[in-house]
Amino acid sequence: MLDTNEFTNNLSDLECAEETLQAQYTTRWFLAYTKPRFESVAQINLQQQGFDVYLPLYKKFKKTEVGSISVFEPMFPRYIFFRPSRPTQSIAAVRSTKGVNNLVRFGYEPALLQDNMVQVIRQLELSRNEVSVQDASPFKAGQAVRLKHNALNNIQGLVHSVGSKRIAVLLEIMGRPTVVQVEHHQLEVD
Repeated sequence: MLDTNEFTNNLSDLECAEETLQAQYTTRWFLAYTKPRFESVAQINLQQQGFDVYLPLYKKFKKTEVGSISVFEPMFPRYIFFRPSRPTQSIAAVRSTKGVNNLVRFGYEPALLQDNMVQVIRQLELSRNEVSVQDASPFKAGQAVRLKHNALNNIQGLVHSVGSKRIAVLLEIMGRPTVVQVEHHQLEVD
């Protein structure tokens, strides 16, 4: 028969163990492998099932006829982070979630990522998404570059300014400095 002190100590130990389990539970993320280009579908379906879901995206610039536009693509194609939102929630349902191909595992154990690593990824995502076209361009004002066109015999010049559609390059043509506007893909770093 348990005395009152022993019962209180056992109850206290159980509460501590439960708090420790809850702390571990909310500080780790699982990783799901999605079907090709189904990261968003998996994200929506996992959220509808009550999971905390994180799909890291990064800003990428695509060239169009109106200039460069920013689009957001998955930072890790075909991978999505998730964790149960409550301790009693099973991750077994994730395998049959629309958009998910499988859980990432190491042997029989699911892959786990600590919360601090996910926070680092979030910070990288935020800093990358604040970048402008000029900041993302490999070309900077004053940088030596070379035109890639064969007919121009790899003429060298200096970047004058960088825009979303074109780069102004200072070239010496017939002994005179001339600013020429070229597209990003027509240059390479010298």
